[in-house]
Amino acid sequence: MDIPHFVYPFICAQYKIGQLYMISKHSHEQSDRGEGVEVVQNEPFEDPHHGNGQFTEKRVYLNSKLPSWARAVVPKIFYVTEKAWNYYPYTITGKSCSFLPKFSIHIETKYEDNKGSNDRIFDNEAKDLEREVCFIDIACDEIPERYYKESEDPKHFKSEKTGRGQLREGWRDSHQPIMCSYKLVTVKFEVWGLQTRVEQFVHKVVRDILLIGHRQAFAWVDEWYDMTMDEVREFERATQEATNRKIGVFPPAISISSIPLLPSSVRSAPSSAPSTPLSTDAPEFLSVPKDRPRKKSAPETLTLPDPEKKATLNLPGIHFSDKPCRPKLE
Repeated sequence: MDIPHFVYPFICAQYKIGQLYMISKHSHEQSDRGEGVEVVQNEPFEDPHHGNGQFTEKRVYLNSKLPSWARAVVPKIFYVTEKAWNYYPYTITGKSCSFLPKFSIHIETKYEDNKGSNDRIFDNEAKDLEREVCFIDIACDEIPERYYKESEDPKHFKSEKTGRGQLREGWRDSHQPIMCSYKLVTVKFEVWGLQTRVEQFVHKVVRDILLIGHRQAFAWVDEWYDMTMDEVREFERATQEATNRKIGVFPPAISISSIPLLPSSVRSAPSSAPSTPLSTDAPEFLSVPKDRPRKKSAPETLTLPDPEKKATLNLPGIHFSDKPCRPKLE
């Protein structure tokens, strides 16, 4: 279990917009034909303890991103189901894989306006569990070389709208405003002989993905800083539909904020599930018009030739005989 701390030059109220913007744009950039992040469901959700929030279900296709030893044991069509409940400043994310029932990733996130100084923020959730606390510097920690972009490097980027940027070594000790994203990451892969190797690998992958996403959220600040919640929800909806098309998925339009909150006992099925028809009649667009004339490209009846009558075909060079055909001997 890891507890990474991500420190930001923002306050929690500002980053609520940035978080939604970053997730949508990052998912779109990391998606390509056949692989990426498909959004299955995204709608309001009400929890009796945490209040109003947003529920999201995604499918993450990433076969080509797996190491060779992992690709050897997973199906060619491979995806991870991700379900997230966002009650900002508290979020829960769970990832699972249908053909690996003993594999799961669970991430809880809490945001606070400090520089990562709350060491007891997950005491209730991580009680009696072995854990490792690590501070992640979005400016100075290294990322995989293939993901590096100078325009998204906090050491070089400077925001025109906020004046923040070009974060140097030690910036967390002096920068104001400042906030921290605390994450409690639990990885389970209960398969003897592979458990330690797989869990360590997944922790590293999760750390890299989170570091890249948090660097981008800061480098994209001028794009989202002036957005309202309605505007970022519209951006989220449009980007998710574009991402689904990019990876080759063409679902109905995704509804983000227009679904009313209903008690759990009367909530309808997910929008991705087909509805049950009210009758067994075929829909109108499948019915054949009653007054449509029948095509007569073929004769009404088919007349076979009388075997008693021999028909003669006047074709040059061709002779028909009743005698059986025998092969010609050379």
